[in-house]
Amino acid sequence: MTTVCIIPARMGSTRCPGKPLAPICGRPMIEHVYRRCRLNRSLDATYVATCDREIAQATEAFGGGVIMTSSSHERASDRVAEAAERTNADVIVMVQGDEPMIHPEMIDRAVDPLRKDLTIVCTNLAAPIRSMKEMMDPNTIKVVTAKNGDALYFSRQPIPSRTSNGLKQVCVIPFRRNFLFQYKTLEPTHLEIAESVDMLRILEHGFKVRMVITDYETHSVDTPADLALVERLLEADPLTKSYGVS
Repeated sequence: MTTVCIIPARMGSTRCPGKPLAPICGRPMIEHVYRRCRLNRSLDATYVATCDREIAQATEAFGGGVIMTSSSHERASDRVAEAAERTNADVIVMVQGDEPMIHPEMIDRAVDPLRKDLTIVCTNLAAPIRSMKEMMDPNTIKVVTAKNGDALYFSRQPIPSRTSNGLKQVCVIPFRRNFLFQYKTLEPTHLEIAESVDMLRILEHGFKVRMVITDYETHSVDTPADLALVERLLEADPLTKSYGVS
């Protein structure tokens, strides 16, 4: 099963403009994401998908692969679907460009259900929410699941209510290639737009998303304050040293 990782990135973040190129431990954030994904030996290739020449130039400068995409995409999944047209992979793993703490083993964990069950078309990683602050943070996408692990709903609001013992989406999202192309043809949905969560388009159109629990602790970068926190965490992370960040 051929597997390709595509990292969507753009300069126009509303909460933290230009964050893909924000320096962390002396290198742009997008480089950390790319290099940590490349440490996964199951991937056949890794690309950054972007509409911004600045991101493309920075990626090419550290030796990364780039696929240029349209600037019209509102959703990361749509950008990845366009980029995937230039690959022949069976599975496309979307790793958000604001996940600089991703561990390469997380990719294997997320892809594993697709290897074992041909009926599964899309998976997401999920991790335990560890504090009420995180539960209340609208930048944290919460998810509730059925007993078999399929997602029931995603929200930026605290679900289930009045508890900190929930799950959050971790943006490592494998798609079967054909389903990703089908996703691109689906009309954006009311809940997808209201919550600004790509996966709700899948649920509202009647498809399933299998959630996979990971114990790895990550921290996405949504605000300038997150950059300082992630830099401290990456400085102490042994994996950082493995790709030559001083």
